[in-house]
Amino acid sequence: MSKWVTVWGNATSVADHRPETYSRDITLRYPVRCAFGGNAIRLHFSNFCGTEPVTLRRVTVAPALSDREINLKDAALVTFSGAESVTIGVGEEIFSDEIPFRVKPRGDISVSIYLKDFTLMRSAVVITGPLSKGFYSLGDCTLTGVLPIERTRTTNTFYFLTGIDLLTDDSCRSVICYGDSITSQSWPDYLALKCLDDPYNRTAIIRRAASGTRILREYTCLTYESYGLSGEHRFRREISTVSGADTVIIQQGINDIIHPVGTEVNPFRPMSDLPTLNELEQGIEYYISIAKSYNLKVYLGTLLPIYGWRTYAPFREEMKQAFNDWIRRNTDADDCIDFDAALRSETNSYAFKEGYDSGDHLHPSDGAYRKMAECAYGKIR
Repeated sequence: MSKWVTVWGNATSVADHRPETYSRDITLRYPVRCAFGGNAIRLHFSNFCGTEPVTLRRVTVAPALSDREINLKDAALVTFSGAESVTIGVGEEIFSDEIPFRVKPRGDISVSIYLKDFTLMRSAVVITGPLSKGFYSLGDCTLTGVLPIERTRTTNTFYFLTGIDLLTDDSCRSVICYGDSITSQSWPDYLALKCLDDPYNRTAIIRRAASGTRILREYTCLTYESYGLSGEHRFRREISTVSGADTVIIQQGINDIIHPVGTEVNPFRPMSDLPTLNELEQGIEYYISIAKSYNLKVYLGTLLPIYGWRTYAPFREEMKQAFNDWIRRNTDADDCIDFDAALRSETNSYAFKEGYDSGDHLHPSDGAYRKMAECAYGKIR
């Protein structure tokens, strides 16, 4: 028995608006490692955050021989209602046709997208990790075996492509990791690698995270526009477009606590944006209710240490600790993943354990991200 399962995916958010926001005559190539195999593929594209239509002139998918190289012999043209080109309207999301395409378990594939005309590069997300690197090249390279090194650069910004589904065995599934910059960095990739290490793996890790996002607020100014949408505007859409998911891990809320500083310090960050503890709890309860309506198990992740962060203050620490205590006690979710307990110092519970701080006192180190993956893997395997 077969079903569609998302084998790779990322959030759709707002790219930082700069004068060079438009691009033309470029190819985006995104290598993807597939947790399981399948016999057909469909691609999910999003212009949800766009303010102008986006035209994909040509899209191909092929087995990846290396980061920049594809197997042209087995490459396939991706079509949209039978057509080679497609225009995605403002705020719209589309799926490609279902394409017969053989993918091996743990196989590497690459999706290449050609943008011929001037295109507003707005619907995108920045992610990092050992499985999260893309490329862009000048010209149409959708059917080029090896991207020309002199006309190619790496990128961690993933534009328009938001999901890859495989027609696969009924035993396969996906797990969603939802959150902010903590989750848009490497722990979901390390979680995916732990799953891939299991020779009987049937689980794909799908990241739905965008840096700067909050549960309850979003910015309406150009300066912080790229900090993304509030949970009300993104959670349902992000989880509902993941095929074959049975679980969501939610780790979010720290930006709600640390962003507000007062208009005398920053005109775009009033203290009125600071939520009450009850409002934060209601935001998570909203997430849980939506997730349960899609028959998803829900794991809540505690917030990490912030001692030494530039807006650190005792009242923020108090709110974070109270919020974490509530997460640990919550009975509406299926369980808690206590990231805080795993990463905090034994001598100062407000701070990261030695070696687990990236240096900014907010984001974990690479070793700490590996530890987060271990904590999550113990729950979902």
